[in-house]
Amino acid sequence: MTYSDDTQVGAGRRYKPHMAILDWQDTLTTLIRHRTISSDNPTLDCGNRDAVEDLADQLEQAGFACTITPMPSRDDKVNLIARLGTAEHASEKGLVFAGHIDTVPYDDNGWENDPFSLIERDGKLYGLGTCDMKGFIAIAAAVASEYAAHDLTAPVSLLVSADEECGMDGARALLDAHREHGQRPGRFCVIGEPTNLVPIRQHKGIFMETVEVHGASGHSSNPALGANAIEGMYRALTAIRELRDELAERQRIAGFPVPHATLNLGAISGGDNANRIPARCRLDMDLRFLPGMTIDSLRAELHERVDAALADSDCTVHFRELFTGTPAFETAGDSPIVTACEALSGHQAAAVDFGTEGSFYNAMGMDSVVLGPGDIAQAHQPNEYLALERVAPMQRILHGLIERFCLAR
Repeated sequence: MTYSDDTQVGAGRRYKPHMAILDWQDTLTTLIRHRTISSDNPTLDCGNRDAVEDLADQLEQAGFACTITPMPSRDDKVNLIARLGTAEHASEKGLVFAGHIDTVPYDDNGWENDPFSLIERDGKLYGLGTCDMKGFIAIAAAVASEYAAHDLTAPVSLLVSADEECGMDGARALLDAHREHGQRPGRFCVIGEPTNLVPIRQHKGIFMETVEVHGASGHSSNPALGANAIEGMYRALTAIRELRDELAERQRIAGFPVPHATLNLGAISGGDNANRIPARCRLDMDLRFLPGMTIDSLRAELHERVDAALADSDCTVHFRELFTGTPAFETAGDSPIVTACEALSGHQAAAVDFGTEGSFYNAMGMDSVVLGPGDIAQAHQPNEYLALERVAPMQRILHGLIERFCLAR
């Protein structure tokens, strides 16, 4: 196992027939046992390093060359790249199976069993992360391990990223390393987020913003004694809602469940007493946008609209990035990885409204498809499960991809 300050995978080696083939259910049991919660609340947040090191130990026994790279700010949060085959042709034609093993927090009152034990019941595997998305990682690791003895014409790699559920820090670090060193683990990438075995080649981007209006407090008997921040926020809200309505008409892309950008007014608070002029009012919002739109331009337009709305007000407005954002994702419909996933899954590539790491991997020059065995309806829910009937089709798809991209003559 290699520990590195960058994402360069070590030199390849010849693999021998006696190397172990992984059992996906054993691997999943190990992953579920680890608490890998990502949360903005430091009392809930956990690292992923122990889980990644356990996984890497299994992968090395199966013949993978593993490199673990810690995040710049958190030594207990790491990325893993595990490779079969030589690194020589990885950037030109290598295949990557990618995902994360961090989970969201859980409500233990809603679970019928221990979230950190893999439980089989009624054709389903229960456990925190089974669907989103430790199940895919375990399945992909096991399928890839079957090819350790093969003379691969292109490498196949398993990529496990850190902290996807909060800030996608692992994917951002991989992109930064690519921009600095020009390295990438492969040319084509399958991200195993829960998609019901339907390939996804487009999804929306998202950013979240805090808008805070500052006024001046005073006695409510005379409005002139202060500057009412709630009144100021009313102006801001009018401008934001106008932007929301314009965005809904500005661009539409067929195939998305909601075919236009959306803007959600998520939380608002202001003032402290009925007989005081409120000095502050805060709004938290998110904006989900289509491919072709950018975070910087939309954020700038939001700020300009709100600034203009309060220009002649006694209040001031301040903005803060609640979430820096994830770009929208789109892979060309005629990309070889898209057409291969369509043929193997039997489904035409589609679009979704939720976000993934796909935009970061595409920015590295890896054509990416989101395709996994889980159901997004199970993600982030008590009693999360992976249906066993989805496992064999996922295995078949992954076998087909390896044979298409890594064994072609």
